Amino acid sequence: MSKGTTTDPKPSEPHAADTHDRIRVHGARENNLKDVDVEIPKRRLTVFTGVSGSGKSSLVFDTIAAESQRMINETYSAFVQGFMPTAARPEVDVLDGLTTAISVDQQRMGGDPRSTVGTATDVNAMLRILFSRLGQPHIGPPSAFSFNTASVRASGAITVERGDRKAVRATYSRTGGMCPHCEGRGKVSDIDLGQLYDDTKSIADGAFTIPGWKSENLWTVGIYAESGFLDPNKPIRDFTEQEMRDFLHREPTKVKVNGVNLTFEGLIPKIQKSFLSKDRESMQPHVRAFVERAVTFTTCPGCDGTRLSEGARSSKIKGVSIADACAMEIRDLAEWVRGLDEPSVAPVLTALRNTLDSFTEIGLGYLSLDRPAGTLSGGEAQRVKMIRHLGSSLTDVTYVFDEPTTGLHPHDIQRMNSLLLRLRDKGNTVLVVEHKPEAIAIADHVVDLGPGAGTEGGAVCFEGTVEGLRASDTVTGRHLDDRAALKEAVRSPAGALPIRGATANNLQGVDVDIPLGVLCVVTGVAGSGKSSLVHGSIPAEEGVVSVDQSAIRGSRRSNPATYTGLLDPIRKAFAKANGVKPGLFSANSEGACPACNGAGVIYTDLAMMASVATTCEDCDGKRFQPSVLEYLLGGRDISEVLAMPVTEAGEFFGAGEARTPAAHRIVGRLADVGLGYLSLGQPLTTLSGGERQRLRLATHMAGRGGVYVLDEPTTGLHLADVEQLLGLLDRLVDSGKSVIVIEHHQAVMAHADWIIDLGPGAGHDGGRVVFEGTPAELVAARTTVTGDHLARYVGA
Repeated sequence: MSKGTTTDPKPSEPHAADTHDRIRVHGARENNLKDVDVEIPKRRLTVFTGVSGSGKSSLVFDTIAAESQRMINETYSAFVQGFMPTAARPEVDVLDGLTTAISVDQQRMGGDPRSTVGTATDVNAMLRILFSRLGQPHIGPPSAFSFNTASVRASGAITVERGDRKAVRATYSRTGGMCPHCEGRGKVSDIDLGQLYDDTKSIADGAFTIPGWKSENLWTVGIYAESGFLDPNKPIRDFTEQEMRDFLHREPTKVKVNGVNLTFEGLIPKIQKSFLSKDRESMQPHVRAFVERAVTFTTCPGCDGTRLSEGARSSKIKGVSIADACAMEIRDLAEWVRGLDEPSVAPVLTALRNTLDSFTEIGLGYLSLDRPAGTLSGGEAQRVKMIRHLGSSLTDVTYVFDEPTTGLHPHDIQRMNSLLLRLRDKGNTVLVVEHKPEAIAIADHVVDLGPGAGTEGGAVCFEGTVEGLRASDTVTGRHLDDRAALKEAVRSPAGALPIRGATANNLQGVDVDIPLGVLCVVTGVAGSGKSSLVHGSIPAEEGVVSVDQSAIRGSRRSNPATYTGLLDPIRKAFAKANGVKPGLFSANSEGACPACNGAGVIYTDLAMMASVATTCEDCDGKRFQPSVLEYLLGGRDISEVLAMPVTEAGEFFGAGEARTPAAHRIVGRLADVGLGYLSLGQPLTTLSGGERQRLRLATHMAGRGGVYVLDEPTTGLHLADVEQLLGLLDRLVDSGKSVIVIEHHQAVMAHADWIIDLGPGAGHDGGRVVFEGTPAELVAARTTVTGDHLARYVGA
């Protein structure tokens, strides 16, 4: 057999397909970006840095990832696109070299009470199949183990359209796993009637104690007094059984009161609709306090909080029910699954093992599948979303991460870094928005945006390597090697908040005294029990102001002025200066431009194509009627005031004709938390994660509480901003407040007066206090993981 001769090929030009090795962005103008041009290398890890609000998310998420998703959607038929969310093309001139983008952001997972870690990751679906095949006694198909599926039984006559029409008797049944008592929620709500009314008084004598319910209000108190169902002059405790039923539970019924057609319904459903269906965060403080007093949530007595019916709990595999499996820590559940050997369900067992192992690998082995998804922190939610991508065979994908180290102890950041590098090494492009120096250090390429935030940002200040960034004169480059020093002298406590026998979640009977009058930091690895100790054990009494990580909810009409309550004193000041009604100065009320309804833009729905937003021609985007803009305060109309940055507004409301002390105080708090660059009318939907967190902090600073509880306030903060945050915490303590901070950032630990370290591990390996003392004592002892990392951070 002869062999053909081979000759060495002559060097040739690279293959045309190999020249597309960069993502090219030219002329990006989304949000505050100023004609940004960048070229991002593919199959490398690129980190985007810059102060909060500099335009990182606008470039990465709102431009690159958004356009990739939009172009993928356009490959589907018009029929399919009609069912998909639409998105407008980002403001950019050129976007070349895009690949399929998968965004893994910090958006909280569904807050639906039925959404759990197991349902969100599809692990519950696999467990349901497993128990429907192997569980004894056999109770039915997988739906019989689902707490989202109710059991249904029906019977009756149906007409069969076949030849001669004939009515036949039919029965239908479906076995579900939902607990009928709590409807799969695991908790039942109970309204404390004593908080709604004083039963010793009559309705006419002012029995109601509900905020805003005044006797002259026809739609609240008036309808109960004049409906004809109740005797308004009889004390509520003397109502007959029928009157009490009507008073509390009557179905909506049309009645005529003083010639006005109204709907009367029982007090309990009315309260549920008017108070309990609303976002508590958006309520006024006194209304929120009322709701927290009036509504209690208790574990369902029917299912003991498992959400499952008695039948679903009775079927077991090796003595373990599906409720037991979901309550286990995931690392323990993985061991239990490994002990199952049944060839008939081998594919399910293999998939289940791989998914559960991914939880452990990503540092979430301490979670349980029955953990409500809405209780996960932003960092935990992001890592849960990563799980489905770890074992993926896809390559040449662009993964986009939003601060993946959020909520991670320094000990855990190394593990996250290795996961990001693994995704890159499989041939993927990894884009990361990040502030932590430990995460920036692993970058192949760095893009630094700035130089400032808001209108002062939106430009590329540096592109290159980490070493190049370190040598550059950008804000990030100058602060990259910043290290906070230990305090020379710490404050002495003015008292203590005792916690005894705390057992919430994984806490193991913790006894600890939290010092008051100082800056106290509670730290420990992720899952060690920090939030359980602070949020679950400190009584939510008057005087405790808690700023947790829950997201701000608001529409595109919401802005810093409406969210903080700043718009109220502004409207009143305009009204007083011009002798007109305050409602004229609200873009959501009487003063709204009729053409755009106060939105400033007109949205045109183009069905399956992206909706088009155009600036309203009638008001030129100012949102108000022309007649309203004729009224001035200090020489400015209401639209000009809402366009002011916070710092300018502070000067405007601080002196002169426009002096408004109430507005000046709120604006001052916004400046204190580093939001001086935000405009008062900027839509909340355009704020970054860090900006939204600080906006919530500024709002809560208005509280009169003596104890402030902050949950990772450094989330989304640039290295340069952390110093400003420490100054703010110091000012709070020096003004007589007690500040308790849950935090992983070493700069905050070093700055603390007292540290409580939980651990030593996560889940059932944690839940104990492993150190109490000053930062200097923690560094000197080096007996915990936190102490070791803090010692290295401060160079001890």
